[in-house]
Amino acid sequence: MVVPKGNITPVQYEILQVIWGGDYEGSTVAEIWREISKSRSVGRTTVLNLVDRLEKRGWLTRRQAPGGYRYRTTLNREETTHTLAAEFVDDFFGGKASDLVMSLLGNKSIKKDEVERLRKLIDKAPQRGKRRKEKQS
Repeated sequence: MVVPKGNITPVQYEILQVIWGGDYEGSTVAEIWREISKSRSVGRTTVLNLVDRLEKRGWLTRRQAPGGYRYRTTLNREETTHTLAAEFVDDFFGGKASDLVMSLLGNKSIKKDEVERLRKLIDKAPQRGKRRKEKQS
């Protein structure tokens, strides 16, 4: 699995979302810009610079196609979420996921069905970790 360098900003994540939601062949900067422009004002050059940074750091790959370069993500949405979450836990909670969960829960009560869902996720966690190690081998 490719491991891109560095964290990404919310705007850069928005670019990844546009690409995930687009054509399998990837998206051009113009297509990304048009999609983002539907919800807010952003310059095309700004999008170009952000895409360039994402590509240089390994979050995107590009290939020449008719009409310009097409960009694709190097990780799918799930892999990206796992990578970003793991970095967040490492950076802010010393790698302790339990500290993250405790901070999220705070003083709020948690519903019984949410507790059960968390238990199931925890029970599956070692299996997921094992599969990741097997893929890397």
